[in-house]
Amino acid sequence: MSSLYSDEEKQNSRRSFLKKSAVGGVAALSLSTLATTSSAGTLAAAPIKSDHLIRSVPENLVWGYFGADVPPVARIKDGDIASIETISTVGIDQKDPEGFFKSHNLPLDQHAQEIIDALKKVKPEPSGIRGHMLTGPVYIEGAEPGDSLEVRIMDLPIRSTYGINAVRVGGGGLPDEVKTSETFIYRYDKKKSTASTVDGVDVPLRPFMGVMALSPPPEKGRVSSIPPDFFGGNLDIKHLVKGTTLYLPVSVPGGLFTVGDCHTAQGNGEVSGTAIEASLTLVAKFIVHKAKTLKQVRAETPTHFIAIGLDPDLRQAMKNALMEAVKFISEELDFTFNQALSIASTGVDFEVSQVVDRTLGVHAMIPKSIFTKKKFPYWT
Repeated sequence: MSSLYSDEEKQNSRRSFLKKSAVGGVAALSLSTLATTSSAGTLAAAPIKSDHLIRSVPENLVWGYFGADVPPVARIKDGDIASIETISTVGIDQKDPEGFFKSHNLPLDQHAQEIIDALKKVKPEPSGIRGHMLTGPVYIEGAEPGDSLEVRIMDLPIRSTYGINAVRVGGGGLPDEVKTSETFIYRYDKKKSTASTVDGVDVPLRPFMGVMALSPPPEKGRVSSIPPDFFGGNLDIKHLVKGTTLYLPVSVPGGLFTVGDCHTAQGNGEVSGTAIEASLTLVAKFIVHKAKTLKQVRAETPTHFIAIGLDPDLRQAMKNALMEAVKFISEELDFTFNQALSIASTGVDFEVSQVVDRTLGVHAMIPKSIFTKKKFPYWT
């Protein structure tokens, strides 16, 4: 992927965005030229050169939690590109995963075997914390508390021919209305780049990672991957597709990056409790920004800045997103507080990220185009 801007321009852009926001190698490969395709198939375009491949084998997986004491499965350098394989176990019977694939007429291929191995060999957290099947953590050399980590999402190849959506009794946005749990298989049409589970409905594929996180501070101990927090996690923001960027605050040496909860499509809200849950490879470049302290995770696309608000109360999450957006517009783009609030009211869209992860999310989409006297160089 070529860049339209010089390194100096890109660094200036990053500095502007970040300015005031307040050890192992187990089963990991380090390669100079690595295709990101999988034997299970992919809908990706030409592969991107990568420095590391971290496979979704049991020894590289963690089931449902983050923590400063979780040992890293790989170590990479600041500026490296890593291909991190992920899998989804949503909707699959843990006691009889083989039976699930057979009953839904899904192939028992290498991809299926990875899921089966994960369910049988990866141990849940002993204290009872539950969450997603995740890959990591990955140690980024040079990352220290008080720094921030830029994650450039360079590609998200799909690793299977289908994804799964689940409707569960007691789950989702209508927990009291669902009377019967049901699993829906969405099969992909490569030519149309869509997914379908019922005839006459084609959902466009827009792969993204629901969970991208660094470790919380050591004093928080191990925490579930289900509720998102200031260090990232289960953000479920559908805009974090190929070509976008996530900024995360570093709380522990090495950052300890963990990823999973992969989706191929999701509506804002994720109202059934799940998206089209899938298996993807995250191909990302990891850049450490020294002494660039973030108080809340942020994101950026070629066309928008994304400010994020989180809280168990959706109204407070909205207020938090608004405050983050106003602070960004005023502090980073040099407007007064009142001017920033006016701009947010007239030019910024606020969207519900998800309403199903205990801690709910609202994100503000701040269009770069409305700031006609400012330039925002970007890496794609």
